[in-house]
Amino acid sequence: MTQQQFSDLSFTGLHLPDPVARGIADAGFERCTPIQAQALPRALAGFDVAGQAQTGTGKTAAFLVALFTHLLRYPASPARPPTSPRALVLAPTRELAIQIHRDAEILVQYTGLTLGLAFGGVDYDKQRRTLQAGVDVLIGTPGRIIDFFRQHVFDLRHVQVMVLDEADRMFDLGFIKDIRFLLRRLPAPEHRLNLLFSATLSHRVLELAYEHMNDPELIRIEPERITAERVRQVIFYPAMEEKAALLVHLLRKDAATRTLVFVNTKRLAERLERLLRANGIVAAAMSGDVPQRKRMRMLREFHDGKLAALVATDVAARGLHIPDVSHVFNYDLPQDPEDYVHRIGRTARAGAAGDAVSFGCEQYVVSLPDIEAFIGHRIPVGSFDPAELPELKPAHYAPRSFGDEEGDGPPPSQLHRPHRQEGHGPGSGGGQKKRRRRRRQGAPQGPVS
Repeated sequence: MTQQQFSDLSFTGLHLPDPVARGIADAGFERCTPIQAQALPRALAGFDVAGQAQTGTGKTAAFLVALFTHLLRYPASPARPPTSPRALVLAPTRELAIQIHRDAEILVQYTGLTLGLAFGGVDYDKQRRTLQAGVDVLIGTPGRIIDFFRQHVFDLRHVQVMVLDEADRMFDLGFIKDIRFLLRRLPAPEHRLNLLFSATLSHRVLELAYEHMNDPELIRIEPERITAERVRQVIFYPAMEEKAALLVHLLRKDAATRTLVFVNTKRLAERLERLLRANGIVAAAMSGDVPQRKRMRMLREFHDGKLAALVATDVAARGLHIPDVSHVFNYDLPQDPEDYVHRIGRTARAGAAGDAVSFGCEQYVVSLPDIEAFIGHRIPVGSFDPAELPELKPAHYAPRSFGDEEGDGPPPSQLHRPHRQEGHGPGSGGGQKKRRRRRRQGAPQGPVS
């Protein structure tokens, strides 16, 4: 972090239990970030906290430290069965749940507390066995947790700490009914510690907080637009036909590693992945349709530096939690100014500086005035020599069968092929006409499928 991103409060000044303090030392934490400095003293004193904080500002460590400390200071009820978790941490995306679990593993190692992770897409039986064996802290996404709960894999009657991370994203993704379902099955708010964090403390988030928390203290740290000030920003204005070549040129120039390239559609993400690979840049496309196992492999390879570029749609903007991202490219400018800040914030993790490059092309540049008004300044304009742009090799498209997640898929020209005319070719409407004619004639229809 940069110097100004720390407060004067040190973790040693919080007088934490020794097992928690040892985990903090292993994590390399010394002084608190602003959200930690304001939230931790209140939470450690037993007060509920509703905090406004961006990803990358230390909020995960804030609620994990408060959670582990609370569980160590207040032992579980003797009536608690082993399958009843003592703390519940809810996250809107699988990637965020995985990241929270990874951070928790460092801080929990000396406490004797056990962790469980539940999210959709993979490892159903493995997750079930872990939860049946009993965990102290359950971290996961709402859908999978409700699934296990309804199967009586665990109960929620002995939860002592509830954490809701990225509450505004829960609304965006349509999880709010699931959240309320779970919160209503916990002990009463006054009998547990409740911690809520959100990028914005909007009216709907505050309504949720006051409904399911015990008189929470509101903490607001840095509005969204401030995040953009830690990022070195530049915008280029290529012609549409220069756009891909300029991206390849800049990636090659900077010997790109751990670079995020944001686009506005999943179809373009897939096409751009193939184009980059055809031109010697190891890239992968991530969107909401990518199977979970493949998403996890992509993130692991990206983290290890095996992927130079990850091409992502906005569905990944809030879910990706990857340290040391060197560059963010807005290949397409987003239409929502807040999405711009979410995107470029991927390269300003925990207060570190980063670089964000945007392309202002005619298709999406209409949003630029709103973006600049939102972040409070003009984005500096960069220049390039069109003569230096490389001549790109065309992308190759390998055919694949349906459901083969490893293939490249059909070329873009085949992604939206028009339907056959009725009555022509196999599977067309001709068979339906014949069946209707047979019904009118009273012929037997065969078995019902």
